[in-house]
Amino acid sequence: MDSGFGYTTIMITRTKKILFPVGLILLGALISNAALAQKLQNRNGKTVDFSGHWEMNYSESDNIQARLDSMVRELQRRAQRQANNNGSNRSNAAISSAPGGYNSGPSVIGLARMADSITQSQLLEVEQGEYEIDIQREETFALDCEFYGDYFHTVETPFGKETCGWDSHQLLFRILLPEGLSIQHRFTLGPSGERLNVATTVVSDRVSYPFTLNRVYNRFDPGKSGISCELTLTRGKVCTTESSQ
Repeated sequence: MDSGFGYTTIMITRTKKILFPVGLILLGALISNAALAQKLQNRNGKTVDFSGHWEMNYSESDNIQARLDSMVRELQRRAQRQANNNGSNRSNAAISSAPGGYNSGPSVIGLARMADSITQSQLLEVEQGEYEIDIQREETFALDCEFYGDYFHTVETPFGKETCGWDSHQLLFRILLPEGLSIQHRFTLGPSGERLNVATTVVSDRVSYPFTLNRVYNRFDPGKSGISCELTLTRGKVCTTESSQ
């Protein structure tokens, strides 16, 4: 399975026509947006703020091989249940031997490799405002979203359909790509605000079960944790872990 494809950042924008006779309507809309944001804050108990610097905790993050093994076992269980429902004593093959076929070995492994490759960022830098968020991820594209209250926003791009927004206290980015591929990132902040879980799910119409990897990040202060950052012409701001002498 070919896991290479283009990415774009997710950016939702709104255009407003401001006319003097509708000034009161515009003011009412602004008040309504503020009320929606307050509703989100009240429902979650406190403001969910991802702002800051985050470093991956490898010991708490998923192991790619363990997740792949779990996925294969699930495919085997589903094949066995299907055989039982059909009254057969023999289970269907969980993994097809046909190259590029449905639930084929290359397709299953390719799905896992894709999830692994797009979740390799060791460092995250997040800037969040009342209606927007910018997630800079080391060595990959940024995730950007403008949001208003509880509404999801969707845009069509040459690469597919992109959606972002709040799902209760979690922030979702979803990208629907050609050839039956989709990628979803679900950001969840821990109760203490010091732990961030990013669950990335990759779905393909060639595989009957989605592949999900959880990457766990811990908040850190770049000035105190041995992290060195520099501005580059080609990659913007790049941060690396300094090795101790």
